[in-house]
Amino acid sequence: MGVRRIDFDLCNGCRICVEACPMDVLRFDEATDKAFIKYIGDCQACLLCEMSCPVGAIYVSPDYERRIPVPLYY
Repeated sequence: MGVRRIDFDLCNGCRICVEACPMDVLRFDEATDKAFIKYIGDCQACLLCEMSCPVGAIYVSPDYERRIPVPLYY
């Protein structure tokens, strides 16, 4: 559950989603002039970023998913 995708072809760099996110999950990359997902684990799936995006570039998944931790060593 949470923000899953930002369509970079649709993103117009308006930064509205970055400002709308209360958990500071999204950031803005000055080099690409696009928003990106920085802290996916902090997303609470509030949908504010998706609802505020004027071009529909953000997808937030409502489905709960169990994440399996990947070991750092074998």
